[in-house]
Amino acid sequence: MGFLKELALYFPGLKTTLRTAHIDTRPEEFVKKNLANALFIGLMLGILTFFLTDSIGMPIYIPLLSFFLFFSLIFFTLMKKAKTMITKRGRDIDKEVLFAGRFLLVKLNAGTPLVNALVQASKSYGVANKYFKEIVRDIELGTTIEEALDNATKYSASEKFKHILFQINNALKVGTDVSDYLEATLDEIAEEQLIEIKRYGKKLNSITMLYMLVAVVLPSLGMTLFVVIASLTSIQVDLTLFLVFVFFLLVLDLIFLSLFRTIRPNVNI
Repeated sequence: MGFLKELALYFPGLKTTLRTAHIDTRPEEFVKKNLANALFIGLMLGILTFFLTDSIGMPIYIPLLSFFLFFSLIFFTLMKKAKTMITKRGRDIDKEVLFAGRFLLVKLNAGTPLVNALVQASKSYGVANKYFKEIVRDIELGTTIEEALDNATKYSASEKFKHILFQINNALKVGTDVSDYLEATLDEIAEEQLIEIKRYGKKLNSITMLYMLVAVVLPSLGMTLFVVIASLTSIQVDLTLFLVFVFFLLVLDLIFLSLFRTIRPNVNI
């Protein structure tokens, strides 16, 4: 167990990362599980490499090197799982961060106390309600509202949601009207999202032009020229060659489709 604690120290902030990702386990247990999985998968791939290299007479150290390579790669990939989950949680809440903030703002402007507004937000529709439930649960367990908001801010997966909670808590500590702080923060976030949409429009135009050139124009012209040259030089063209061409064209389309999804801003105004 001491070795696992020492190994967990090589990943700074792992405890905070796990709590933010809502992975209910200790850092040592998380490391132990990933070590076991990486060892098993690396061993299986190492054995497979041994049979492949043995059949062609390659040195025995190649499977050993492949085992250490696969083991290290898989282990560090599994250790990134928590951060991947945080990113996904952050994207989910970013889609509704404005609606969640505006819901609170409407309730506060209507004269609802902050605690009651948080309770109502925890029962509302959408992804954000489970984050408000965590705050309400802490308050119900006896934590002060300031401490509950501090914890929610610290372990929030969304920077925008974290900013909203920080401003609310800051207004409470200063003793000023929470709705004024919240409204200014929401206006700032809305402005940031509008800027993201404008940037997305510019990127989309550039990538669309690149897609038309690389995935439409060049393959069409290239295939036409190839057929003409093949007919003039008596090059044998069979169905297999066309299937290979279609396969690479499909892969190219999938790459661009993934690129379009990646650059799309995660906003919902």
